[in-house]
Amino acid sequence: MSTAFLTLLYKEMLRFWKVSFQTVAAPVLSSVLYLMIFGHVLEGRLQPFEGVSYTSFLIPGLVMMSVLQNAFANSSSSLIQSKINGNIIFVLLPPISYREFYAAYVLASIVRGLVVGFGVWLASLFFSWSGVAHPLWALAFVLMGAAILGSLGLVAGIWADKFDQLGAFQNFLIMPLTMLSGVFYSINSLPVFWQQVSHINPFFFMIDGFRYGIFGQSDASPWLSLAIVGCAWLALTVLSLQMLRRGYKLRG
Repeated sequence: MSTAFLTLLYKEMLRFWKVSFQTVAAPVLSSVLYLMIFGHVLEGRLQPFEGVSYTSFLIPGLVMMSVLQNAFANSSSSLIQSKINGNIIFVLLPPISYREFYAAYVLASIVRGLVVGFGVWLASLFFSWSGVAHPLWALAFVLMGAAILGSLGLVAGIWADKFDQLGAFQNFLIMPLTMLSGVFYSINSLPVFWQQVSHINPFFFMIDGFRYGIFGQSDASPWLSLAIVGCAWLALTVLSLQMLRRGYKLRG
């Protein structure tokens, strides 16, 4: 690992940690509010998995949703701010390879996603507690999910030229895919058509696979989820590395 890589990684982690009240505490609070409202309204009325209360079912979805959204926000916001402020040149000048550039941004995004997700999980202990049936499965999905959204945030940050474009990317792609991924419900409760639609949403497989790690129950096979999530990670990694290698919208 080069000094330039470690410096960039440190800079990216320090960037979100210096404003942790906004980047960590605020998303944790938002998820707790979701948990309080939906848990209170639907507890006892829905039981998506046998032997699992609705509040317990909701918690892994909210944890994973927080991880995904904040991993995306970290890399995308950092890159677009650097481009707009003009200080991206100070990131590109040091002798750092495009692979190290990718790794630094994505690793920092993973860290932020995990920190927020852990905060949501700690707060949820006041509402419900359940053990972790398959810790390695849960860890695999949360790490791959954060890496996927960190890579997607990098792609969005490179592509966007202004905050409006980045906002459109987040509002019309990230948010719908997240909210329609089974965070608040089991897709088995949907009509057949919408179940089929859900199966083309990679966010569903990230969240469903994470739930399997927590409860040992899921709407889809965990192996299928792992394969789809792995392919999504590979595709986005290749795309973002190619964009960085060519200097797309980064070098004049």
